[in-house]
Amino acid sequence: MSRSTSLLQQMTIFTTVVTGGGCAMMYYLMQKNFAKSEHYQLALEQLNNNSTAMASLGAPPLKIHNIHLSDRHNRIDHSSAQLKIPVTGSKNGGYLYTASTRDAFMNRWHLQQVFLKLREGEIIEIFNKTESEE
Repeated sequence: MSRSTSLLQQMTIFTTVVTGGGCAMMYYLMQKNFAKSEHYQLALEQLNNNSTAMASLGAPPLKIHNIHLSDRHNRIDHSSAQLKIPVTGSKNGGYLYTASTRDAFMNRWHLQQVFLKLREGEIIEIFNKTESEE
């Protein structure tokens, strides 16, 4: 009986390790897909081009952290995307909020709004499509 218990323990440990490794790999690949997406890159480009926001963060260096997959602000479907990207610089940190829509005909993403909300609550408007069209 002790031999079968030992075998069962080994199988349990092996299954736990494989399942944990699979979950970690899936999480890593999802984060990598977000980071490569067009709407994500467009938002970060807007942040890097905004001297006020970069100075408030104390960037460069700018550190972009993994998004929280369970956060309700992170939603993507075929026609729209909303992201909340954690960013930090040497002085401060916060979240970069983005909203984008996808042009189905051209299959391209277009930013609608990008703003940075710092830890203290200050909001820095980076891009707003309605204001930039006027």
